[in-house]
Amino acid sequence: MSGLGELDRPETPSSPGAWDERSRRSLTDVGGDEGGTDESGSRGAGAVASSRDRQSPTRARRPNADPVKALMHRHRDLCERAVDPLEIAAGLEAHGVTDRTAARFRHRDVFSLAEEMYARVPRDDDPAPRPTDPPAPRVRAAWLVLALLPGVLCAAAVAGLRLTDGRPRLIAAAVGALAVTLALRAALRRGPLSAATRTSGTWTCWLVGYALLGDGLLRTALAGGPDVLPDGTADGEWPLTVAPVVALALSCAPAGVCAHLFAVRARRKLTSSRGLADFSASVRPLLLGTFALYMGVLTPLLTLTGAVLDEPAAHPQALALGALLLLARLLTVHGHAHSATLVLTATAAAEGAALATLFAGRLPGCDFLAVPVEALVAVCGPAGVPTAACGLGALTLLVHASRRLTRASAHAHADAATERPG
Repeated sequence: MSGLGELDRPETPSSPGAWDERSRRSLTDVGGDEGGTDESGSRGAGAVASSRDRQSPTRARRPNADPVKALMHRHRDLCERAVDPLEIAAGLEAHGVTDRTAARFRHRDVFSLAEEMYARVPRDDDPAPRPTDPPAPRVRAAWLVLALLPGVLCAAAVAGLRLTDGRPRLIAAAVGALAVTLALRAALRRGPLSAATRTSGTWTCWLVGYALLGDGLLRTALAGGPDVLPDGTADGEWPLTVAPVVALALSCAPAGVCAHLFAVRARRKLTSSRGLADFSASVRPLLLGTFALYMGVLTPLLTLTGAVLDEPAAHPQALALGALLLLARLLTVHGHAHSATLVLTATAAAEGAALATLFAGRLPGCDFLAVPVEALVAVCGPAGVPTAACGLGALTLLVHASRRLTRASAHAHADAATERPG
């Protein structure tokens, strides 16, 4: 009787949730009274039939009957273009879906939820399976040649500077700088260091230019120049620091190898992991190991170039600059170019401000502007300025990369990096 009494009440649901709950209780009560008696059998049968007629469209309108289907509709483009469940998992994570959110869809983690979404996407034809074999040796050899070109051309340009004088030296410097820039651009447009988005190399060129000229200009400014050189002569040559630039150019190939190893192994971790926290915990040591590997290769390169060119190796500032450039490129390759550009801009601005304050301190009453830089140079030498600026920028990017590059969404397309054209 209680069930029939519920069905005879007016249909005035206050909300869809209340309607669903009332319908569920009504059907349950009807099922419980099915074996009982009533005042009129025909009336009871008619009421039950009327109840079913009213409940069937209601049940079809229930919005929460299939929450996974609603999620698939919300991310329809992601599900349709994905070629495997990993891309769906990475896309869901990028939209803020976590393992805790997946539990509301009755899945243990985002990876399991992505597998169901991928399996339920209607497809006319099965997509071609992804190639599991490594890229062809011909492709790798072509990229390695491009990665070695900046170092080779930079060494040739330095040799041309050492063997020429006067106007031929200026021509050799201009041609060498142009050749190295074009070779570096070609190396960054193909292979593991290539990025899907175009980025400006203005601030990178500024940082490398400061590594070449900055220390000499800083010494000249502190000595009262630039018309007076530190040695007191007026016809001396502009002091250059060539060894760090050659070492950084030669490290382009090792940087590409490190980026390739990081992308491939992170992709394997993504395949074997069963949760976002598990994946982040396994990729973080891999990122730190990749960073340490590159720094371990750059250090002997600095020592070697310093010995061959008979110049100070300039380890602190060159290592800080190398770390900054590597982390910025890794973030750019994996879809975080904005943060990398922001830190590079701030670092270049700090170096430029250090030089500007020295010259501004010569103005009457502005001596205090040059005090911070003079104090830093007195303690650490001219190398203290680029070391502090680049070191702080590299530390910022390392902390940022440990958060961004350990997410699954950063490695959704990492396997295509070795063959992506610029």
